[in-house]
Amino acid sequence: MQVIKTAAKMKEASTHLKKSQKSVGYVPTMGYLHEGHLSLVEKAKRENDIVVMSIFVNPLQFGPGEDFDSYPRDVNRDIQLAEEAGVELLFLPSAAEMYRENHAVSVSVNGRTDVLCGRTRPGHFDGVATVLTKLFSIIAPDKAYFGMKDAQQVAVVDALIHDFFMDVELVASKTIREKDGLAKSSRNINLSPIERDQAPYIYQSLQAGAAMIEQGERDPKAVISAVLAHLEAAGGNVEYVECYSYPELKKQDVLSGKIIIAAAVKYSKARLIDNIVLTIS
Repeated sequence: MQVIKTAAKMKEASTHLKKSQKSVGYVPTMGYLHEGHLSLVEKAKRENDIVVMSIFVNPLQFGPGEDFDSYPRDVNRDIQLAEEAGVELLFLPSAAEMYRENHAVSVSVNGRTDVLCGRTRPGHFDGVATVLTKLFSIIAPDKAYFGMKDAQQVAVVDALIHDFFMDVELVASKTIREKDGLAKSSRNINLSPIERDQAPYIYQSLQAGAAMIEQGERDPKAVISAVLAHLEAAGGNVEYVECYSYPELKKQDVLSGKIIIAAAVKYSKARLIDNIVLTIS
């Protein structure tokens, strides 16, 4: 595996791959790799000639008082896991490399961000869209792989690719979970033992809401109320439970088509999100 730390060297490698007619699957991460990330690598390996991963904790997507400084990092461990998983190129830039002096242009996201996490994290998805625009330009992948745990991020990336006519295919993969249902997340390490026991109730609560829909409930308020009732067992502070069309993330008075039920719960040192996306026939 080759580790590359500058945009110029990464672009040089990308250009060589294009000239060699090698298809490139790209897995963007913020590091502290877990099975969710590695499952994306596995899928990318099946569908492409070369797999590129990036590890970059993007400061632009962290707001004041959020966990940028405490976000878990272990670069040596990540390099080893990436190599064992079969990543051919690992892009490992610094913040100074990605946001050079007198950085003048950023991306502003105007839709799909006034709900869910976007409502309480102003500027977060601007940071996501800005760094991905840079990374897509540097790496020039054929396909980019994202986990559905952060379904709002997937929706924003879908809009970014569509609205900017980017020549990259978005591949969204199912959330990878622990045996008890808790979504794999780099932030899970920050849960206390008691919180770790409570956290699986987030997914169980969403499952209860999904079951209501599958049994015929079409009132989003009734579904949200049921999920909130189940979430009492999850501890922490419930930031939101919301239900929208997907990926448009529009409010519905009567649920129909493809929808998302999503929740966020804040614990002492970790904020966890989860969701279920389903289609009403």
